[in-house]
Amino acid sequence: MLCRLFLFARVYALVYALVYALAGCAPLGRTPEQAAAGYVETTFESLPGWERDTVGASLRAFLRGCPRPGLSAPLAAVCAEARTLDAENDGAVRAFFERAFVPYRMHAEGRSAGLITGYYEPVIAGSRIRTERYAYPIYGVPTDLFVIDMASVHPELRDLRLRGRLEGRRVVPYYSRAEIEARAGQLPAPVIAWAEDPVEVFFLQVQGSGQVQFEDGERERVGFAEQNGHPYRSLGRYLVDAGELTLEQASMDGIKRWAAASPGKLKRALESNASYVFFRELPANDGPIGALGAPLSAGRSLAVDRRYIPLGALVYLRTTDPLSQEPLERLMVAQDTGGAIRGALRADLFWGLGAEAGAMAGRMRQEGSLWLLWPRGVPLPSS
Repeated sequence: MLCRLFLFARVYALVYALVYALAGCAPLGRTPEQAAAGYVETTFESLPGWERDTVGASLRAFLRGCPRPGLSAPLAAVCAEARTLDAENDGAVRAFFERAFVPYRMHAEGRSAGLITGYYEPVIAGSRIRTERYAYPIYGVPTDLFVIDMASVHPELRDLRLRGRLEGRRVVPYYSRAEIEARAGQLPAPVIAWAEDPVEVFFLQVQGSGQVQFEDGERERVGFAEQNGHPYRSLGRYLVDAGELTLEQASMDGIKRWAAASPGKLKRALESNASYVFFRELPANDGPIGALGAPLSAGRSLAVDRRYIPLGALVYLRTTDPLSQEPLERLMVAQDTGGAIRGALRADLFWGLGAEAGAMAGRMRQEGSLWLLWPRGVPLPSS
């Protein structure tokens, strides 16, 4: 035991020396990317579509994260008053938000708009046991994966976690997607269920949660538990760069059609994304759980980059419906994160459960603007 503690002390020392090179961070303070982000105070009257939004739905979503261990103190402080409100009384809810919060328009590197995508909770066919039909594992967390959390030693690295494994007395990166697939049956990880389609497993990992539909009609909900530490790479971007699809074709449905027509190229394409997600079983009635630990709300939960938007914060979104110019303007709640959600103006809208939500999420790749709503009289989290 003493040897193991000594080894982990050396691991932390090594990480401290190498973490900036590994993660591309500046040694002190914020990264150049973070320093470029800004927040401009504005008014509720300037929020496009604010008076038309049904903000009672936003209140219900906000309260699902109130309070949670990951919720910052200023947000937790307004939870008590928020609980006294009737979500059906839109006027009173709107007045509360206007009284308790100040909107700040977000910008970065001279831009005030960024990429807004969508995600959903898929339902995929599966089995509790491996069969010829169901041969692709949905893994739980491997026993040889460990996570180094630097926040307790260096608070400025609170959003950075390193994943790895021990190889003798050496700390090495955890297996990539290709290495995990090559170790079929040898990975020291529980198998939660077996799926029939590797593409569906891949997109389950991209979405971060979903349900497995068994042949007896029962379902099991699974959610994100851990990740292998490798950076996320978009499969759609890989296929566009490889000349397999055009940018317009690189939706989720387009990628699935390509996969069905190109089985010989599929393995290499999937392995282009070295990131791999491990799952945990969730209670059936809780709904998908976001990074805040709160159940997500369809159409009101947003995945964000927590370096710029604290989890649990209210965020006003202005964008358009997928493949449309119809305005989509509503008050959201930052309740989730994602490997592809990087940057102050990057967000992912949760559409809900099933095929219809998946169709909306898969087509969504819109330009949009974000306003952070922060408790009145409280310094911004970036201050």
